[in-house]
Amino acid sequence: MFAFAQLSDIHLGQDREGDGGTRARERTERVLAGLAALPGSLDAVLLTGDIADHGEEAEYALAAKLFADHGVLPLICPGNHDARGPYRAKLLGGDAADRSPVNQAHHLLAATFLMCDSSVPGKGHGSLDDATLAWLDQALAGAPRDTPAFVCFHHPPVPLHGQYVDPIRQFGQERLAAVVGRHPQVAGLLCGHSHTPAVTTFAGLPLVAAPGVVSTLKMPWEDEAGGPVDYELPPLIAYHVYDDERRLTTHFRVVR
Repeated sequence: MFAFAQLSDIHLGQDREGDGGTRARERTERVLAGLAALPGSLDAVLLTGDIADHGEEAEYALAAKLFADHGVLPLICPGNHDARGPYRAKLLGGDAADRSPVNQAHHLLAATFLMCDSSVPGKGHGSLDDATLAWLDQALAGAPRDTPAFVCFHHPPVPLHGQYVDPIRQFGQERLAAVVGRHPQVAGLLCGHSHTPAVTTFAGLPLVAAPGVVSTLKMPWEDEAGGPVDYELPPLIAYHVYDDERRLTTHFRVVR
């Protein structure tokens, strides 16, 4: 059995009513401090995209500083608000001129995490391009068969029935389904983008969308005159447990 946390959509740099981005930073620090203060240990922490709000170098430099300050070094993937060049340079120490998809494989003792780039530069929706799908197929083929693999990205590949995110979800999902269907060690898929916790299935596997740190999106029946985005609810994160019965269980927590 192993346990890991997932946060998403911190949107560092988001300027809410002229606050200069302090609100997004405070909420991110609150979550990181909470993770750092846990009395028990986690096997991994994931951050599934939209690390920056504008894709600027300063936002990624701040993210790197906050991760280091709190001793929480998450496994990351880009979202639609992220920009590959600054993201790669400031968070991964890579070449800022490289605009290719940012895909990373992490082989831990308990599991493999494949962090895929579902962003489409300049667009809000997502897709796994040919290079990313080929990389994912090869990475899964080379991953241990006796430990679970989790495929992670920003955009959910199915509708979540929200009023805002579904039109800009991940498309071309049948190609992803074909890849994960070839590799029986895939135990689940994890994403962000929804700004609300959601659990469903994809290709016969669990699909979990982490809640947003910076804000929460309401469902259509919750929306009132204030609009679909709730900036007042506290940040939420997900805790995942994968047990000896090969079952993935997810708990959601408010971070106060």
